[in-house]
Amino acid sequence: MSSNALTESDLTLTGTAQSKMGELFQQVDDNIQGVRVFATPGGCSGISFGMTFSDEINDNDGVLDCDGFKVIVDDGTMQYLKGVEIDFVDQGDGNASFVFNNLQPVGGGCGTCGSSSGGGCG
Repeated sequence: MSSNALTESDLTLTGTAQSKMGELFQQVDDNIQGVRVFATPGGCSGISFGMTFSDEINDNDGVLDCDGFKVIVDDGTMQYLKGVEIDFVDQGDGNASFVFNNLQPVGGGCGTCGSSSGGGCG
């Protein structure tokens, strides 16, 4: 496997996000390799991001090793995530989600958003 190691200059997770992902990762099957971050057209920055569990790591994937799990990002998505911080925000009313901070606008949309919540893991 020739995936690339990602560094904190590529992508970071807050302590809260790492804790929540680690908690979620303990609840999945052993064949799950990590949490895949993906991009889809739309959203405030022109791109929306989501996450899902993945049972494979491909040659064009970058991998960020975290404590107890891996974050997997393909090179097409990584071009939009460079320098992004993933956080987990729990507003206390059952409304909790992962958010992507420091997104760079890619055209269209409001261009001033600091985050896009593309869903959670699972």
